[in-house]
Amino acid sequence: MATVTPDAQQRIDIYLTKLRRLLSGINEQDIQEIVQELRSHILDKTETDENTLDKVSETLDSLGSPEQLAGEYLTDNLLARAEVSRSPVRILTVLFRWASLSITGFLVFLSSIAGYFLGVAFVLCALLKPIHPQTAGLWIYPAGGEGTTISLRLGFGTPPSDGKDMLGWWIVPIGLAVGYGLVMLTTRFALWWVRRYRNSRLLPGG
Repeated sequence: MATVTPDAQQRIDIYLTKLRRLLSGINEQDIQEIVQELRSHILDKTETDENTLDKVSETLDSLGSPEQLAGEYLTDNLLARAEVSRSPVRILTVLFRWASLSITGFLVFLSSIAGYFLGVAFVLCALLKPIHPQTAGLWIYPAGGEGTTISLRLGFGTPPSDGKDMLGWWIVPIGLAVGYGLVMLTTRFALWWVRRYRNSRLLPGG
């Protein structure tokens, strides 16, 4: 392995020290593994290079700033936890962070929000039907002209007088089944994208 000049070694140490500090939310053992693997990666890149300082600077630049790299590791750590917990709240928290890093993450986050919102709305409609039997349900009514509007109402307010409750009391079993199914489907959708993202990452030691 090429001899690392003092200036190059100092540059590596400063970079990794800053990265370690930014990874404070990760388990200490995992941080040590990340730092060691990154150090090995950096030194491997300089193995046959005579101008070590220049090569180290080039390698560090290719990794991105410590802030960028730490952000990716922290996000990956959160994604790993989300896969284990399968909690919609944790999944949305992770997706929100991922959304700030990529367009794909943003689209997955929006899709998951929509899926969970619709699922919860169906469940609430089913649960509120016994409390508001005349107004809660899946309603259809004219929207002007020849069009119609379908609305999932939770029982608050008064539906249009020319509207019709499409399911009646069937909204209770159907709403619970559809709502639960949407929540489960959204969770599986989100976790599929989480796994795909984690498997595609090219971070050294990631």
